[in-house]
Amino acid sequence: MSVKNIFSLGELFEKVQLQKVFPDSKTFVDCTPRFDLAYILQRYDEQKKEPGFNLSFFVHEYFIEPKSISSGYISDTSLPIETHLELLWDVLTRQPEDTNDSLVDLPDPYIVPGGRFREIYYWDSYFTMLGLQVSNRADMILNMANNFSYLIDRFGYVPNGNRTYFLGRSQPPFFACMVKLLAEEKGAEILIEYLPRLQKEYDFWMKGIEELTDENKSINRVTLLQGENILNHYWDEHDFPRPEAFAEEIKLSATAKDKKTLYRHLRAACESGWDFSSRWFKDVKDFSTIHTADIIPVDLNCLLFHLEQTLAEGYELAGNKNSSEKFIALAASRKEAINTYCWNENKGFYFDYDYVDDVQKNSLTLAAAFPLFFEIASQQQADSIAKNLQQYFLKPGGLISTTETTTQQWDAPNGWAPLQWIAIIGLRNYKHDDLAKDVATRWMNINKKVYQATGKMMEKYNVVATDTKAGGGEYPAQDGFGWTNGVYLALEKSFGKL
Repeated sequence: MSVKNIFSLGELFEKVQLQKVFPDSKTFVDCTPRFDLAYILQRYDEQKKEPGFNLSFFVHEYFIEPKSISSGYISDTSLPIETHLELLWDVLTRQPEDTNDSLVDLPDPYIVPGGRFREIYYWDSYFTMLGLQVSNRADMILNMANNFSYLIDRFGYVPNGNRTYFLGRSQPPFFACMVKLLAEEKGAEILIEYLPRLQKEYDFWMKGIEELTDENKSINRVTLLQGENILNHYWDEHDFPRPEAFAEEIKLSATAKDKKTLYRHLRAACESGWDFSSRWFKDVKDFSTIHTADIIPVDLNCLLFHLEQTLAEGYELAGNKNSSEKFIALAASRKEAINTYCWNENKGFYFDYDYVDDVQKNSLTLAAAFPLFFEIASQQQADSIAKNLQQYFLKPGGLISTTETTTQQWDAPNGWAPLQWIAIIGLRNYKHDDLAKDVATRWMNINKKVYQATGKMMEKYNVVATDTKAGGGEYPAQDGFGWTNGVYLALEKSFGKL
């Protein structure tokens, strides 16, 4: 009776999604079958030929729609925002459960991003953990780190989220950051405990490296540049429409010459966490020109630099000097390659690199703050980036994600909590304390303003027109919201209450 592989429903699945039985494509892939799938498909084949067959009635007869999750919690805006955020941790907590739907069961409790979700998401969780640390919930940080360890042990990597339809792709690799956060609570020796999982995740991102040649310069997520440098890009094992966005991607691909390549690029953008952004388009105004898997993203490679550093530190603690030295060298090589391919001296900024056309991308994006967060940039580079952030990105409510204004949610006018945190800490790492505090204050102010008006913390904010709701994306605005809550609490701890 399990529906762990939604595509096993074949024609029935396609009809349900394309005929919009549910307004949200994600609803059906989260449904639970009432009977064995073979029986449901048999009944469908029989009934679909009958006069007056109603697909919606059939679906509701044979599947249980996921219940909307209601905690009964009602915001009280007379409470300080800090109290509201503390109360929300329990609202956003999900307990382990053995389900019969597409959910991948986890061993320990976890925090979901917001009200729509029943599943954990990979990169969101690090920023949620920042808030859990401020709230002295080290037990939940440990639970979540162990859940990600479980996923790495089971699949060899951390999927996008704990749903079977997310298998085939990951998300920005923040697991090493999570382990380092846990080490702040439990001591550095805990790195030794997580070493095997950190190594497995690294192996996942580097899969195919031994097969790279000048003729075959890109395999899976690794790319060989000019015969010597290796950098990574986002990818996905699959080249068909995402089940949770099936109708939308079929529509988008209608005029595509190479549908499979388009689907791969869409999925790779989902692995990036920036789904979607003009950052991934050849023509910034045309979604159909998406080419994510052709792009070396500066932020991904900074994260892998940090993973290499963390592995070096872990192996050093474990007494494995050879492995430690190996990863120190790998991190140094990656740092040099990031500066070779992604740094633009004339513009004083880091850019993504299109390895297919062998050219830097033109898009100004907040991904350029990652080399500051992970201390890859020189002081001179950081000074130039700070100047550009102040001139082109700083708006009344914080930093925009890119300088392009589009209908995509990871473009202007939207700002997102994780990128504010990366930029703020990055600026502070290079003594740009005034700008860091200015960004933090603007961001916290918009969070507080919207909370006082609505009782909610949002997934994203319009930081340009701060009286306007943020737009774009594949679902209505969600309240919660895990990473917004986490970053607010962490900023308040760093910069004080407003």
